[in-house]
Amino acid sequence: MDPSLNPSSVEADAVVADPPRRARRRPARADVLAIGAYVLLGVLVCLNYWGDVEHRVSSHLPTDHSWFEWLFAHGAYSVQHLENPLFTTRQNAPDGVNMMANTSLLGVTLPLAPLTLLLGPQVMYALYLGAALSATAATSYWVLSRHLVRSRAGAFVGGAFLGFAPGIVHHANGQPNFVSNFLLPLIVARVLRLGEPGRWRRNGVALGLLVAYQIFINEEMLLLTALACLVVVVAYAVQRPRAARERAGSFVAALGVGGGLALLLTAYPIWFQFNGPQSYRGLQGGVFHNWGEDLVAFVTFARDTIAGDEAVEKTIGLTEQNTWFGWPLVLVALAALVLLVRRSVPARILAVLVVAFTIASIGPVVRFNGVETDIDGPWAYVPDDLPLVEMMMPTRLSLVVVAAVGVLLALAWDALAGAGRPPVPAPRAAADDSTDGDGTAARDTRRRVLRLAGYAAIVAAVVPLIPRPLPAERIDPPPHFITAGGWRPYVPEGRTLVPVPIPSNVHGLHTLRWSALTGQEFPIPGGYFIGPNERGEGVFGAPNRPTSTLIYSTMDANEVPEITDENRRQAVDDLRFWRASVVVLGAGPREAVLRDLMAELLGPPQRVDDVWIWDVRDRV
Repeated sequence: MDPSLNPSSVEADAVVADPPRRARRRPARADVLAIGAYVLLGVLVCLNYWGDVEHRVSSHLPTDHSWFEWLFAHGAYSVQHLENPLFTTRQNAPDGVNMMANTSLLGVTLPLAPLTLLLGPQVMYALYLGAALSATAATSYWVLSRHLVRSRAGAFVGGAFLGFAPGIVHHANGQPNFVSNFLLPLIVARVLRLGEPGRWRRNGVALGLLVAYQIFINEEMLLLTALACLVVVVAYAVQRPRAARERAGSFVAALGVGGGLALLLTAYPIWFQFNGPQSYRGLQGGVFHNWGEDLVAFVTFARDTIAGDEAVEKTIGLTEQNTWFGWPLVLVALAALVLLVRRSVPARILAVLVVAFTIASIGPVVRFNGVETDIDGPWAYVPDDLPLVEMMMPTRLSLVVVAAVGVLLALAWDALAGAGRPPVPAPRAAADDSTDGDGTAARDTRRRVLRLAGYAAIVAAVVPLIPRPLPAERIDPPPHFITAGGWRPYVPEGRTLVPVPIPSNVHGLHTLRWSALTGQEFPIPGGYFIGPNERGEGVFGAPNRPTSTLIYSTMDANEVPEITDENRRQAVDDLRFWRASVVVLGAGPREAVLRDLMAELLGPPQRVDDVWIWDVRDRV
């Protein structure tokens, strides 16, 4: 790419400070084609699920996959029974789970409740996952094409990267909350318009509504977006102080309206998150603070791309693959920054974002190719209990870098396209026509070659990052006893069904799905969530009771230990605590040893349909 192809500084200033309205309508056909391509990519990513959607889960994060199926069932249950969606006792009975203090995705599961009731949580999970990826790409395309670049092709490339970047597709393995970013481009665009004179009320209200809704989708991504917007605003003010001062009044007024409205709409849920039942303060030991990016990860192809190699992650894949761009994209991005940054304010702001958030994502120790060096990272100086950041993973700060690279690709393509627009001819003396014509033709040829080379470089950088279908594995369906309602005579109102193994963040994946796939009609103990320990710190899953610990250790050893009268007494106490009415064991890889264990604890089981049960209503 040629420096002469950069967008002018005047145009760039206008884009950042006050995005212009398009005087002409873009052809709707281009928009439809772009969105259609994004939908096809969404289908491609989820293709392995659709082969047997009711019996497949993510191979990489099966527990997270099952958790989000459970969340769709929770949204449907809350709407159907008109219960408070911020809290549930259908998992971790009798203590329950604070849904605002977990990744509950309420902004999605509640409005989609009718579809979940109609199609089931497995179908809804796969359907929504592809739709969320496509919608994020579509809103990114809309913002880029309407507010930043003139080239629809450039907006398409940028939108595709923002929706389907390797770091985003990585999270699609069981974490749809991190691919549900369709509101974030709209939030950023609205922030950049807060300085519009005379529109501070409208802009503030729009921002407040968007922020309030995003809180019920993913608060962590909202926090990252807010940090990125803060850097953008400060960087712009430093570069254009006069324009910033002129817009400061409207900006502050609109920001106040937006912040006040968002707080008004979310005050109670946020209070409930930090002060409601089963709330907590930080995670025990600040477990996420060591999750920083490996420097080699930036030039490595991600596992789920067509150029990726699953073996590489065993070396450097100790954390999430948020910045696995591959070396061609890193080279293209650096070249684009070098060529655009001199005359483009947006490019300079993107450079600040890339540098700041790359450094911030490194974590407490610099890692290189899977090896921890002796060099401290920035998070070595961040206290583990610092408010707001106490639960953040340093590696996820690099998702801002992902967004910056996506916008940079759109800017670079747009600069190349702009170089191909015919210039306004200037009058020349008749005597110079022949030589000028030859010179103009040579310059046009040179620009055409450079433009084509630039297009080819961008395409060569992004094509290896096309996602592959997410890996999926088969999971056995729940027992017929569960799905057909054979459990109903055994579970009266106010009592629980205790599945064996009891669901946790390590064991009981299939038993957690019993609850999800029956519409949460019966409460269960344990589960897959974050709740408080005895000190109020967040821990994964319910605190183990003696019986659940005994079950897990038996599964790990694959043999029944010597059972004492104390074990039997503790089992009865635990069942009483769980308000159990029936214990159910279905088919599984440890069925025989678990049956022997429970028989030692509770006596001989009864075979009903395709499960073993212990009716304990008369014992607890």
